[in-house]
Amino acid sequence: MVKIRLRRMGAKKAPFYRVVVADSRYPRDGRFIEEIGTYDPRQEPAAVNIDVERAQAWVKAGAQPTDTVRDLLKKVGM
Repeated sequence: MVKIRLRRMGAKKAPFYRVVVADSRYPRDGRFIEEIGTYDPRQEPAAVNIDVERAQAWVKAGAQPTDTVRDLLKKVGM
């Protein structure tokens, strides 16, 4: 199954995430199919940059967003 999920980046205790489309069998920070955005929870307010068109295309193709990514997509207006 293809999922839209977060990939953790950044230093220890300074997380920064990339929103990626990946096969659910791949590790969290491992191989992915496409990067469609970023999420920085350390900024005030949290910075969310997601390519909504690409996200919609992946959802129409059957990709399942995780709960966190679903909330982020709602925040950017999808």
